[in-house]
Amino acid sequence: MNFETIEQAFHLIWENTQVLANQLKTSLYDALIEQNGYYLEGSEKIASVKENNAKLHHLSLTKEEWRKTFEYLFIKMNQYEKLQTNHQFTPDAIGFLILFLMETVTADKPLTVIEMGSGTGNLAQTIATNSEKKLTYLGIELDDLLIDLAASISEIIDSSVSFFQADAVRPHILKESDVIISDLPVGYYPNDAIASRYLVAAKEGHTYAHHLMMEQAIKYLKDDGIAIFLAPFDLLTSEQSTFLKHWLVDAVDLLAVLTLPENLFGSKANAKSLFLMKKKSQKTIETFAYPISDLQDKENLIEFMENFKKWVKDHYN
Repeated sequence: MNFETIEQAFHLIWENTQVLANQLKTSLYDALIEQNGYYLEGSEKIASVKENNAKLHHLSLTKEEWRKTFEYLFIKMNQYEKLQTNHQFTPDAIGFLILFLMETVTADKPLTVIEMGSGTGNLAQTIATNSEKKLTYLGIELDDLLIDLAASISEIIDSSVSFFQADAVRPHILKESDVIISDLPVGYYPNDAIASRYLVAAKEGHTYAHHLMMEQAIKYLKDDGIAIFLAPFDLLTSEQSTFLKHWLVDAVDLLAVLTLPENLFGSKANAKSLFLMKKKSQKTIETFAYPISDLQDKENLIEFMENFKKWVKDHYN
């Protein structure tokens, strides 16, 4: 990966995005979607935009270089126009942890993957671009802006990831998948009538959306498949956790819980952990619990990976 090339691409796209936002009187995010379209179609009429896109074509970025370029653009744009917390992209460090879990636990075969609440698509592209396995990857996202961003970026990267616009809590006709992934959106689901159909539903008031999405996700999972959720660190102790735990006991095996550094999330209140699950089986599996104190500490990460691989060999395979 060439960071000089990424920096050049970043500046070219950032300049175009600002020009288009001013010309079209729109947000930076909508302007980026327009820029992506112009890059692909070559139909731009603004001379500076056309010139920058010609330079961009000559850079011949790899898929991972494209992904990193867009990631830096999101960071830059968020300084000017903040996305709500649930719309922020999943940090690379977490994306590669999820990839490691998936690669270590699943068999060496083509995998079907569903990501629920796929947002800007950065997590999907992190996994699809860097996985050693052949993946059929579908991202489900409700938000109009995010789905358009994700789809336009996927086309530029020439990625195999596809996206489907839908409310992930509502039932859909989908084939059971080998892997379900979600950086769960945290908050209350507004439709109590839909929520009441779920076992995790609160008896009064709105139900947590992340609880509903977990229950729905497991329905799309093959019997030997795995689900990986990035969820609030207090998932099993928070308000409404009683309903969630009753469902968990009957529906899933909790394979692993990885607590993540608070500084990744800005505050303890926003901290999340990774939860690895599978459908309930007859086998009793000892949960692998591990606190990752620093994702920049190479020795800490190596120790975690070695311990997890040993757990997989001793308790899962």
